[in-house]
Amino acid sequence: MLNSWMVIGGISLIVALGTMLMRPRDTFWGIELRRPKWLVFEPAIPFIWTFIFICGTGSAILIWDKDPGSLKTWLLMALYLLLEVVTVAYIPLTLRLRSLTVGLILGAGGLVLAISLTLIIWPISGLAAALLMPYLLWSPIGTYTTWEMIQLNPEAA
Repeated sequence: MLNSWMVIGGISLIVALGTMLMRPRDTFWGIELRRPKWLVFEPAIPFIWTFIFICGTGSAILIWDKDPGSLKTWLLMALYLLLEVVTVAYIPLTLRLRSLTVGLILGAGGLVLAISLTLIIWPISGLAAALLMPYLLWSPIGTYTTWEMIQLNPEAA
């Protein structure tokens, strides 16, 4: 029998690999965009998101283990999955569609989903909710960065 951490962690890893759906020509478009001068931490962003996904996976595991297999828990797992899919879709869709506005919508949508999920799971597990705090803290920074990039690259909006 598989443990919940194996299944949830495996699904999270598979979804996270969705960032590999980028084409080289799309990546070149993104590299050429102007960025805010204060964006000096860009090389750390993949590591930051890896940490955030690990925390989110831990949160989902805690929720699953509270009431495994119930309809409510399955619905919460669907919400966790939707949040990860929206988050992972940011880079490939923004690059493929060459639209920072798409990225802004996905970033803001992810933040709304994360806030909703946090509020829903807080009564179930304070620790699970706390594990979503890195997402709640970082996501507005990423969304604001995208908004700033739209100002610097209006042709890429």
